[in-house]
Amino acid sequence: MVTMQDVAERAGVTKQTVSNVVTGRVAVRPATEARVRAAIAELGYVPNLVARSLATGSSRTVGLFVPTVSAPFYADLVEEVEDALEERGHRLLLCTTRRDGERARRHLAALASRSVDALLIAGDQGLTGHLPLLADARFPVVLCAWEAALPDGFPVVTVDYEHGGHLAGRHLRALGHERALVLASPAHTVRTAGFRRAFREDGVPLPDDAVRTAAEPAFAGGLAAALDALRAHPEATALFATHDVLAVAAVEAARALGRTVPGDLSVVAHDDAPAGVLSGQTLTSVVLPKREMARQAVGLALGAASGSAAPPDPLPRPLLPALVPGDSTAAPRRT
Repeated sequence: MVTMQDVAERAGVTKQTVSNVVTGRVAVRPATEARVRAAIAELGYVPNLVARSLATGSSRTVGLFVPTVSAPFYADLVEEVEDALEERGHRLLLCTTRRDGERARRHLAALASRSVDALLIAGDQGLTGHLPLLADARFPVVLCAWEAALPDGFPVVTVDYEHGGHLAGRHLRALGHERALVLASPAHTVRTAGFRRAFREDGVPLPDDAVRTAAEPAFAGGLAAALDALRAHPEATALFATHDVLAVAAVEAARALGRTVPGDLSVVAHDDAPAGVLSGQTLTSVVLPKREMARQAVGLALGAASGSAAPPDPLPRPLLPALVPGDSTAAPRRT
């Protein structure tokens, strides 16, 4: 097995210099660092992470909790976090809660005793009540994409979800829609409020039964709720889905009822729904700044782990989403 001493001899430097390059703890001249990295590549040297962890007190590993990786938003966020960590010489330990509170509790209890440098928690589904398990954790915890009431004592990187719903509503109002539906996840009351505000501002408030809540934030629950809503409101010309998978379900429900998108029904998604849902067309969507969110969260986590971070802001400024028009929205047909 190739050792650090082998790399040092090949590069013509000391073993300590190789260690400084590998750990990044001490700056090395660019030319020297290039020579060391060339030797590492030539010899195929792989650092002993266990030994490094014992020596430095750092595992170079950060945990990440997400509800699921089946949703495009969370799948993308995982990749963005992993990229940000790799740039800083860290690796990712991923856990999925599957929106199961008991599963989340078990993961949190187990992780609290593991050797990780920090923990990121993305999404609040089923987790808010279990955060006290981390009160005595030996590593910093950063919350990300948090939509519920912000808990005390944790740094938070979040998005202005009310603004996202408002963007969706303003887009449909600008197109001339007056009769709209909302297909919502139970956790997305803030997004719904923003959407309703946009219509109310123009003097066309939505009736209470225009908002339908999916029994579960998944395709099957969304399809059932969308079919029910469209049958009850055949006059509706637009629909806002507060989650990407619900938008996909809404498109399928419209098709099942013989309605075209966007000819008969304009659909706006949230969380950047996947392309190709409309046979090669794209969905108009409220897109969240996933890369910025991931990088801010990683920066806060590693800064806290190294002791260089400032105390968490008690009133963090949320990131702003953006509406990206696609092929799923158009002006309503004249009747």
